[in-house]
Amino acid sequence: MTAQLLNIDQPLRSHKVKRILLVEDHYLNRILMSDYLTYCGYDVQSLSEGSAFFSTIEKFEPDLMLLDLKLPDIDGYSLLKQVQQKPDFSKIPIIVVSAFAFKADQERALSLGARRYFVKPLKLKDLILTIEEEFTFCHR
Repeated sequence: MTAQLLNIDQPLRSHKVKRILLVEDHYLNRILMSDYLTYCGYDVQSLSEGSAFFSTIEKFEPDLMLLDLKLPDIDGYSLLKQVQQKPDFSKIPIIVVSAFAFKADQERALSLGARRYFVKPLKLKDLILTIEEEFTFCHR
């Protein structure tokens, strides 16, 4: 009877919660995005600076990263460049969320490996749609 209730003959699907690493130095932006992403069902780890970036990637193993370019201790462009030089990390999609609104900033970030680029302030719904697109694209 238990087997019938659980439908044991059907393969069980394990739903793995996607992990997002958020690197954002502005406190309110970090809290707002982190809370919203958590509300949307993601496991979120956030950093306010880049010093623990690579050790956090190793421990947390994110499925996607959101990166601000202007951090207090390191340039976000440098982090993008360093990620691309590490084979284990270079496959993790990075979405830049930055106040840098110039086209040159966007082009530079994309040329350094960012998958998408959002200018602050952003619509959180658009960010979630983009994250979902990235997860769909990565798992085809």
